Amino acid sequence: MPNTGLSHYVPHFDGVNPATLSLPVLAEYWQLDVKHSGNLLRTKTIENKVDLSQHQSWKWPSKPLYFISDAHADAEAFIGSLVTTGTVVKTGDGATDFMVKPSAKHATFIIGGDCLDKGPSNLALLDAVQHLRQSQVKVKLLAGNHDMRLLMGLQSLRSKRNVLTDHLFVRMGNKVVPLLKEVYQTYVQHTPLLNSIPDIDECRARLFPKADWFQKFPLAATQLSAGSIERELERMQNKVASFEKNCLKAGLTLRDVYATALKCQDLFLEPEGHYAWFFDSMKLIYRKGAFLFLHAGVDDTICEEIKNVGIKDINQQFKQLIKQDLFTFYYGTLANSLRTKYRPVDLPLTENGVKTFKQQGLHVVVHGHKNRKQGQRIVNQHGIMHIEADITLDRNSRKKKA
Repeated sequence: MPNTGLSHYVPHFDGVNPATLSLPVLAEYWQLDVKHSGNLLRTKTIENKVDLSQHQSWKWPSKPLYFISDAHADAEAFIGSLVTTGTVVKTGDGATDFMVKPSAKHATFIIGGDCLDKGPSNLALLDAVQHLRQSQVKVKLLAGNHDMRLLMGLQSLRSKRNVLTDHLFVRMGNKVVPLLKEVYQTYVQHTPLLNSIPDIDECRARLFPKADWFQKFPLAATQLSAGSIERELERMQNKVASFEKNCLKAGLTLRDVYATALKCQDLFLEPEGHYAWFFDSMKLIYRKGAFLFLHAGVDDTICEEIKNVGIKDINQQFKQLIKQDLFTFYYGTLANSLRTKYRPVDLPLTENGVKTFKQQGLHVVVHGHKNRKQGQRIVNQHGIMHIEADITLDRNSRKKKA
């Protein structure tokens, strides 16, 4: 609708032309009773509508919160989102050419996961996030499923081979290739590292699961249902068949990929690595008042964990598992919070979970992951209000959805 009388809802973008960054110049009221790009999911039953009648009794954050999710390695879009908050001024064209206004010193910036993959600027995106973290404002960095795939893939290569984790590097899939190419071109291509890398056949053997993995994994993965095992085998068949082809398409041989993986271990996993801060500072969930921030969603088990042990302990469990037991982490309830879309294949959220969630004074889940082209949406999921905030920031996803 035309921007009539709503100009105060659009922030002033200091020092930039909004058109150059595709920033918003129009606004509309966020109404909940009409068909609207940001309204509730319309259903036939009143039970599935969002109930805001009790919101005055909720514990609301006392200071500004800015939630930005699913940048997927588009540094320009991420910086544009920061500028959209009205608290950040762009000072140049580089990934760190922006400054936070002094008036925003009490704000909290929550980055909702999936910083990585797809491209075109994984490393620039990370540099922008780190620059924000160093700008004397509070930044909460949450884990996304794409971020965790990189961590698990890199850790699996440095761990003793195990049928439960032997597939995790290739399981990263084709979306990680842009990151590998960036690291290769920036850190590996013109260095002596390639001279010490074995031949392609040996690199393939180290990167890919062993030939008998498809027979042994179902016998070892006893925690998984038959359906989950079947889906995992099918997924891996596709990734094993396509991974090397897509690397070659990007100009990377498996020797290049292996050398790049070793360099990524140095950059991301070593204490002095340039990007070690990324996984070190990452949390699974963050709470502020009645609002729970995470990448995807909740299920009965994590609602019970919030009740029994609290947010701090859940984040500690997350840290321990991603270092010590990748299989239990990724196929368990903690990782469900990174990928659930409340499908039948996801862990369930029932009335018991909803009741437990609300008993803790929580009423809203704020998340990304569920890609929305039309903007944010408030929606009821099984009795809990969800604010869906993945608004297709990255250009590759926008192209596909155009």
